[in-house]
Amino acid sequence: MTASETPVVYLDHAATTPMAPAAVEAMTTHLLEVGNASSLHASGRRARRVVEESRETIAQALDCRPGEVVFTSGGTEADNLAVKGVYWSRRAEDPRRVRILATSVEHHAVLDPLQWLEAREGAKVELLPVDEAGRLDVHALEQAIAREPESVALVSVMWANNEVGALQPVADVVRLAGEHGIPVHTDAVQAVGTVPVSFAGSGVDALSLTGHKVGGPYGVGALVARRELPVTALVHGGGQERDIRSGTIDAPAIAGFAAAVELAVKEQASYAAQVGALRDELVRGVLSVVPDAFLNGPPAGAERLPGNAHFSFPGCEGDSLLMLLDARGIECSTGSACSAGVPQPSHVLLAMGRTDAQARSSLRFSLGHTSTRADVDALVEAIGPCVERARLASR
Repeated sequence: MTASETPVVYLDHAATTPMAPAAVEAMTTHLLEVGNASSLHASGRRARRVVEESRETIAQALDCRPGEVVFTSGGTEADNLAVKGVYWSRRAEDPRRVRILATSVEHHAVLDPLQWLEAREGAKVELLPVDEAGRLDVHALEQAIAREPESVALVSVMWANNEVGALQPVADVVRLAGEHGIPVHTDAVQAVGTVPVSFAGSGVDALSLTGHKVGGPYGVGALVARRELPVTALVHGGGQERDIRSGTIDAPAIAGFAAAVELAVKEQASYAAQVGALRDELVRGVLSVVPDAFLNGPPAGAERLPGNAHFSFPGCEGDSLLMLLDARGIECSTGSACSAGVPQPSHVLLAMGRTDAQARSSLRFSLGHTSTRADVDALVEAIGPCVERARLASR
């Protein structure tokens, strides 16, 4: 069997997961239809009906009002719209509101807009510490708010960490911020469909999600934002999406997105049980073959995403280990980023107290709705020889 014929064992569902057949069907049904949802003629009205029915479907799945669903091009745009849009609006209301509080383990879709606001818009960003499992230090948040609550424009805390799977104490964040009327945004890209997510029940003011992490298409997502929350637009034009996100609406993609969200939320409990059991088998198998590997993040259980297993392999470079596994048809991801061709240690692991070497020796295996026991067995069979070769290369 040639390399091109090697069966792929896909263990990178946290990066993107295959489209669900229901989402493919919903999307393709409308691909050949013509009609701009902003047009007043029959074709336009038909496209608008697709969009609004999809909005209602997503609202029902996420326990929010349809008017609170603002369609975007994905999670990154939703995060940018929340962080920048809320900051600008809050500061316009009161110039003292220049502080933004977030965790030190946020996705770059939140961290980079924060850095931009700090460099160009006068924001004062405070990245709060996390514990060794990657969970927010709630006491640090409480102290940061209490120091000068009237100056806080926004608190942004992700629902679940994309690298180590740590579920964040969103309820505590909402409680502390709510005591001072401070809005809370949460990046729930990794959470929707994998753990229970209720917008109304959580008490957050804004929530980001994206299609391709829940079995929907690329290039579509949403910011769920309370109607009462002022949000300044990033993109100006035709005034679509409550006048805070202009642009011609992609009705076919939104239909696929809605079908995926509906299915993922409906099957969340059974998904979590099935994928969680596979993940536990994967963890046991990897640790039996590589006993000195270290599982990063919370223990498998209620405080961790069911499909996430993130390891450090002492003596290995994560990039080398990834490529060795890839050559055997096993696809995963490394926690490091690459800047100008030079691997950089994961900011998440560094915030958790890991050393540079530990951070660079890490791999994330993430399972999803197409994962099987055969995938886990293939990884367990391959990981020992690949670690051995990666260690020899490092020496």
